[in-house]
Amino acid sequence: MGAELLLPPPLLLLLLLLPPPPWAAGGAAVCERCPGPVQNGSIVAQYCKSRAGTESEGRCCRERGARPERLLGLDLSDCSLRSLPPGLAEATAVIVLDLSENPLMPLPEGSLLGFTHLQHLAVPLPLECPGGSSAWEEDTTNGTRRLCQGQRNPCNGSGDHAWPCPENTACVPDGPGVVQCFCQDPFHGYKCLREGTFPVLVFCAILGAVTVSLSLLLWGTQRRKVKSPWAGRGAPSPGGLRVPGSGSPGGSGG
Repeated sequence: MGAELLLPPPLLLLLLLLPPPPWAAGGAAVCERCPGPVQNGSIVAQYCKSRAGTESEGRCCRERGARPERLLGLDLSDCSLRSLPPGLAEATAVIVLDLSENPLMPLPEGSLLGFTHLQHLAVPLPLECPGGSSAWEEDTTNGTRRLCQGQRNPCNGSGDHAWPCPENTACVPDGPGVVQCFCQDPFHGYKCLREGTFPVLVFCAILGAVTVSLSLLLWGTQRRKVKSPWAGRGAPSPGGLRVPGSGSPGGSGG
């Protein structure tokens, strides 16, 4: 049903230590993806007008006073889009997203990966809701657009929409109809089938040994290709003069 991702504990720790992505501050670039302000008829305009403490910036609706400003809505309606823009990943924090009035091609699975806060989505009428109708509480039509409202948590499903993660894993939502599966302690490894503490020291020792070996191998192979500065010119004598017969001018006595 959704994408599955199994990550060992060391990789999870590395992800936690990485700095926050640039779109965590609000994604200013995507707000200028289309000219003009938020369209009056968009669901973004309707949502932000009904919520106090908001302000508009380009095609975005933000929470006023928050530091950094939280991105609440993004209006990309009537932007002549045939596919989702590359910078859309900057707007994963939005609650409302309007993609209607665009000649969009069918959205691929996982196209809204990371949009866990999205609750109101408008797409062109010919398209289906991302993740299918089962990923939303409501799937309705209004004029030329389809409204997908109330994103469901796929980890809390039952029957056909039951928890898709394998045994020994924890299910975490990652967008409409998409989940990530993380190994539960103390399991790790392929499909979280290994039990016990992850051998960090052994892993680091093997990784270090392989790195050193490869470095020495590359250094040795490149060293052979380096020519001596005296190659073909004779070796220098202790006094700084060339050895007779090395081919230098005046090498023979007169």
